Order: sequence, then C-alpha cells, then structure tokens
Amino acid sequence: MTFIPKYNLIEELKWRGLLHDTFPGTEDLLNKEQVSGYVGFDPTADSLHVGNLVPIILLKHLQSAGHKPYALVGGATGLVGDPSGKSSERNLLDKEALLYNQACIKKQLEKFLDFGAKENAAEMLNNYDWFGTIGFLDFIREVGKHISVNYMMAKDSVKNRLENGMSFTEFSYQLIQGYDFAHLYKNKNCKLQMGGSDQWGNITTGTELIRRMHGGEAYALTSPLVTKADGTKFGKSEAGNVWLDPSKTSPYAFYQFWLNVSDVDAEKFIKIFTFLERNTIESLIEEHQKEPHLRKLQKVLAKELCCLVHSEEDYEMAIKASDVFFGNSGAEELLALGKLPFVQAVEGMPKSTLINRVEGFPILDLLSTDTTIFASKGEARKMILAGGLSINKRKATDPNHVITKEDLIFEEYLLVQKGKKNYFLVHFQ
Repeated sequence: MTFIPKYNLIEELKWRGLLHDTFPGTEDLLNKEQVSGYVGFDPTADSLHVGNLVPIILLKHLQSAGHKPYALVGGATGLVGDPSGKSSERNLLDKEALLYNQACIKKQLEKFLDFGAKENAAEMLNNYDWFGTIGFLDFIREVGKHISVNYMMAKDSVKNRLENGMSFTEFSYQLIQGYDFAHLYKNKNCKLQMGGSDQWGNITTGTELIRRMHGGEAYALTSPLVTKADGTKFGKSEAGNVWLDPSKTSPYAFYQFWLNVSDVDAEKFIKIFTFLERNTIESLIEEHQKEPHLRKLQKVLAKELCCLVHSEEDYEMAIKASDVFFGNSGAEELLALGKLPFVQAVEGMPKSTLINRVEGFPILDLLSTDTTIFASKGEARKMILAGGLSINKRKATDPNHVITKEDLIFEEYLLVQKGKKNYFLVHFQ
C-alpha cells in the first residue's frame, strides 16, 4: 500500500521555525514511506520543562503527518550524563531516582502523543532495557571498534570541554547514544532521530554506527535552540525553570509566563509552540501588529499552551485569577477563586509569615513593624488616607483598624495591595 503523508513535514517545520538541519534525503524519505523516528529525553528531573517542549512538538508533528513516534527515556544514558552544551561535569543520579523520574516523564509525555493510534501509535522506550544486559567488554568489543577516537574527539561537545577536562564517562556518551539509534534501527526499523541542534554530533554518531554495523542508512533532523529576543535564556522565569508539572509551576504561573513574552517573541513562539494553522497564525500576527497594546498574540499563545500542557479548566482558572490581580475585579471575585487557585496565583509574591498571632493586629503595626510592606507607620498611614491601599481587594480607609480573624480570607491570608499592581501576601499560621 502506497504511503501518503498527511502533510509535508519538512515544509511544515521550516515555516514554523522548527527546522535547523537535516540529512540529505530526509524530506524524500518522509514523503515516500511511513517513517519511525525518535527523540531522547534525559530523566535527570522528575518533570519536563518548557525547554523540552520543542522535541515533544517534533514528535507530535511527526505523528500528525502520519509517521510513527518513539519517545526514548534515557534510563541508561541518564546514568552517564550528556556533555552537549555543558561546561562542567554534572552530578549523577542513582538508579532509584532515575526510575522515579522516568515514571513521571512517561506520564507527562502521554498527554501529548497518541499511544492508541491504529497505524502509527506512539511508543515509550527505555534504553536501560537493552543496555542493562550488555557487559562493558561486550560493548567495547562489538560497538566501540566501529568508531575511532579521532572521530569522537572531533565532535564539538568534546572539543569544547577539552580545556577544562572531561571524564571518560561523559566522553563515552556519544557512543552510547549512537548505539541507541543503531539498536532502534535494527529492532524497530527506526530510520530518523530528531533533537535540538546541540545533539547533531550525537545523532550523526548513531547514523555512522548504523552504516558500519548494519550497512544501513539513517537520517537526522534537528531544530534550532530556542532563544529570546533580548538574549536571555528561554524557559526561565524569576522563580527558575518553568516546569510542565503543575505542582512545580502552577497553571496560573505557566499562563503568565507565556502571556508576558515580548511582541517579537510572541510572533516567533506562536509558530513554534502551537498547532494553529498557518492562515490563522498569519491573521493573528497581522491583527496584533495593528493593535499591539491589546496583546492578542500573547493571549492566544498563553491559552493554547495552557490548554495543551494542562487543561481548559486550568486555563479558565488562570484567566479568572489574572482578572482578579490585574483587572477591576473586587473582593467577591477574589473569594470566588477558591483556596487552591488563590495559593497558586500568589506563588512568588512577596510574602511575610506570622506565627500564631491573629488576635488584634493594629493595621499600621502589621504593615510596617510586623512586616516590611512599608518603611514606617507614617508612610502606611499616608497611603491609607490617600486611598491607595487595599486589603483583600477592599479599600482600607481606617488607619486605626485592628486586624482580626474575620479579616482573613481562607482563614489564613491577607492580600495587601499598594497602588494598582504591587501585591504583598501576609500568611497567618
């Protein structure tokens, strides 16, 4: 039966800014037969982060075009450590930690890929399943003999580390990853490996092993490393990594991350990270350029990513929380959020914790002595009398007010607002 792809994958990735380099013949291969391709994921944490979204999206596009995706969780390579893009040796995890991380990552990947498709179901693999049975002597005899040290030394991931030194463990990584490709080629008819542009050296080691060990021909496809227009690292917020796990980065914080990207980055990211059609994206960009102050691109980008990674329900919660904190919503809307969305929304906010002291707090003492919201009682009094202070979204009008349990929301919080956008949280325990 003749294979007809649902769309030209290379052209799709190219206009989206997802294509950096390919082996010659990759496009012809993808257009004439159903191809099995894989991406490797490093299980050094118990959650993926937004930096991992690009390889996930590559797999999703591969499957959407009609091909078969393999997600390889590196249980074996995770014990070694990939030197690509690293300037120093990293700490190695024990097997128990890696097994836990693998289980968490597998659960996350299942949200993006169709593991139940009839003709091209996604599959999850763990390279420890084959490396765990290979002895060291067998490996260097049967695999190591095919790749010269000169070949391995020529890779950028090695050359860039020679000055400061590199352990044999990390030096061997490219050979181990290369064998993954050779194993999948032989056992799964996997002809394509995808990854970031920093993985080109490791991927090509795999294609070389396939050529030498099996007399076969395999292909490579890499995507650019995503950067922000201002030169800062993509995937970081003030709180650190932006994780896909909602317990590490709340859906509200995740939504805000995408909502606050620059106009230049929004035009770039909406192509890379969403699956909206080309005509839709081009129309959105045109509308945004006419009225950039409305931030339409950022709003659509944040919605698409929040729904993709979390859920529509989480997106609706993020919208409500955003309206409460940055719109004209009042006390009723704040309470209507519920405790969990409230706690998620105030994550990262300047915070003071007061222990067992809820009965009778003069408001001026609370704002300036018990916390550092104001430098002095006089400054706090002046702000209250000027109408510039709100407590739990209600204007504070009495500088002699005494805070009691009845003032708290969810029985333990005070949300203090100075002006329009400066929030402080007081948590009573």
